[in-house]
Amino acid sequence: MQIDISKIPDNPGCYLFLDEAGKIIYVGKAKNLKKRVSSYFSKKDHDEKTLALLRQTQNVDFIVTNNEVEALILENNLIKKNTPKYNIDLKDSKRYAYLEITNEEFPKLEIERKTKSDGKLYGPFTSGQKRDYVRDLLIKTFKIRTCNKMPKKPCLRYYIGLCDAPCVNKISKERYNDNVKQAEMILRGKVDKLVDNLGKIMKNASNTQDYEVALETRDKINAVKWLREKQTMERQKTYDEDVINYIEEKGRVYLMVFNVHEGILENKKDFEFDGGEDFFEEFLVQFYSETEIPSEIIVPHKIDESIIDYLEKLRGKKVRINVPEKGEKKDLLDLVKKNIEIQFFSNVDKLTDVKNKLNLSDLPVVIECFDISHLGGTNNVASMVQFRNAVADKSNYRRFKLRTVEGIDDFAAMKEVVGRRYKKLLANKENMPNLIMIDGGAGQLSSAMEILSELNLKIPIIALAKREEEIYIPGRKTPLKLSKKSKTLLLLIQIRDEAHRFAIKYQRLLRKKDFEK
Repeated sequence: MQIDISKIPDNPGCYLFLDEAGKIIYVGKAKNLKKRVSSYFSKKDHDEKTLALLRQTQNVDFIVTNNEVEALILENNLIKKNTPKYNIDLKDSKRYAYLEITNEEFPKLEIERKTKSDGKLYGPFTSGQKRDYVRDLLIKTFKIRTCNKMPKKPCLRYYIGLCDAPCVNKISKERYNDNVKQAEMILRGKVDKLVDNLGKIMKNASNTQDYEVALETRDKINAVKWLREKQTMERQKTYDEDVINYIEEKGRVYLMVFNVHEGILENKKDFEFDGGEDFFEEFLVQFYSETEIPSEIIVPHKIDESIIDYLEKLRGKKVRINVPEKGEKKDLLDLVKKNIEIQFFSNVDKLTDVKNKLNLSDLPVVIECFDISHLGGTNNVASMVQFRNAVADKSNYRRFKLRTVEGIDDFAAMKEVVGRRYKKLLANKENMPNLIMIDGGAGQLSSAMEILSELNLKIPIIALAKREEEIYIPGRKTPLKLSKKSKTLLLLIQIRDEAHRFAIKYQRLLRKKDFEK
C-alpha cells in the first residue's frame, strides 16, 4: 500500500496506522509528524514487528497538537481507548503508574500502580521518566514528606531545606496541607490558576516586606510554570464534552468534532457538506439524533435556544452550550480549527498543480478513478475509487462485477462500468466528480469518452498509462509527460494504484468464493 506522506503536516501530534477495515492498529507520537511517519516507509532495516505492522497498514491518520507534551498525553489516551494491536501492552508496567495523594493527616505523594486506592489518583502517566520528574519536583517544591512513618525528630531532609518536618510540629497541619493542595492543583492541570494565586501571595509578601515568603513563593512559581503545557489535552473531569468547529470555503463547510470523555480526548470525526442558511443548527440536529449527547458542547458561536431545548429533550438532561472567548476551552476550539485547516486545506497546492498541469477549469476536489481486472478472461471485475481533497474517501469506493463483457475486452469493460456509475448518479441527481481518471491508455480513454458523450456529460477525463506513466488527455495529439517528482503525477499515480489495489482485492474475493463452492 502506497501511503501519501504529503498530506501529513510537520506539526507535533499523534499518528494513527489503520488497517483495511479502518481499525487503529498502532498509535505513535511525534514532534514532527511528517518526518516520523516518513521514516517508517523510507527505512529498509525494520524489525519483524514493524514489518508486520506496515504490511497491515492501509492508511495513516493524525491529530495535531500544540506541542510535544500534549502529543505524549494524547498518545496515552488513544492507546487506552483503542488498545491497538501493535502498541505494547503496558497495563502492568511502571509507565502506567499513577501519582497518589495519600489519605493521611499529613499526606504524601506516592507512586501507585493500582486504580483502587484510599487516596486521590492522578494519571496514568505514559512516561515513567516524566512521572518521576513531576513527583520529585512537587515533593521538592512544596516540601512534602517522604518518610513512611512519622519520626520523633527532624530528618536530614529538614536540615537541608527539603522538608518542613510536620512530624515534629515544625509546620502546622493547615499550612502543610495548603502546600499539598497547591501540588494537587498541578496534578489536576490547574497550573495557570495556581501561578496566579502564588503571584498574589508573592506580591502581598513583598509589600509587607516578608521577603522570605516572597522568595519561597517565587521559587514555587518558577518550578511549576513548565507544567503549563500539560493542561490542554488532559483534565480531571467527570463529565463528557464535544468540541465542534468549522470553516466555510466557497459554499462548502468543513467541520470537525473532538470527543472528550471524562477529560480525555478520545477521537475526532470530520465532515464535509454544502453550506447554506442555518447549516450549523441543521448539523447539530442530524448529528445528535444518531449520536450520544454529552453534558457539554463547546461551539464557536451561539445557537438558537430551540436547538438547545431539542438536545436536552433527546438527552433527558441539561446540556451546556459553551461559547468560550478565552482560556482552556477556547484553546481546544482553536486546536480543532487547526486540525481542519491541515486535514482539508493542506492539499490545495497539490490540487492547484493538477488543475494547472491538466488545464482544468475547476479545482479537482473530487477525482474518481476506474480500473479493470480479470484473470485470463474470467472473474471480470472493475473498481472505482474516489479521492476528495487529494485524500482517499473510502466511503465512496465502488466495485463492479461486469455484466455485458465476457473474455478479455478492457475497452468494452471500461465503457460498461463508467456508464453504470454515471447513469446512477444522474438518476439519483447526485453531484458529479471534478475529474475522471482511467487506468490505461488511449483505447480505454476513448471508450470512457464515448459513454460520457452518450450521457451528455461534460466531465474532464484523462487516462494514466503504466510503464511510462504517460497522461492521455482528450484533444491532445501526444501524451503528457511530467517529471517523476511532479506533485500532479505523484497524486495521479497514488490514485491509480489505489484503484488497482481495490480491483485486485475484489477479484481475489470472487476467486475465493468460487474455490469454496
